[in-house]
Amino acid sequence: MVKEIEKAGIPVVQMCNLIPVATTVGANKIVPTISIPYPLGDPDTPKEQQWKLRYHRVGVALDALTVDVDEQTVFKVKI
Repeated sequence: MVKEIEKAGIPVVQMCNLIPVATTVGANKIVPTISIPYPLGDPDTPKEQQWKLRYHRVGVALDALTVDVDEQTVFKVKI
């Protein structure tokens, strides 16, 4: 799906925790997430820490939208 959207000229960033799957299907811009049931948070952590995780990951994804890449790129995130 990502490749088809990009063919239409719309920049896409795929946020996922299964990086090998994203690279196999051909996503060009990939931002790692935390887990399958909670991609942008961890319910076992305090709300403030969850907010920081989400803010950072979404910020990386938004920045990735503005970057031109020639090959598949996995953007770095804070752990």
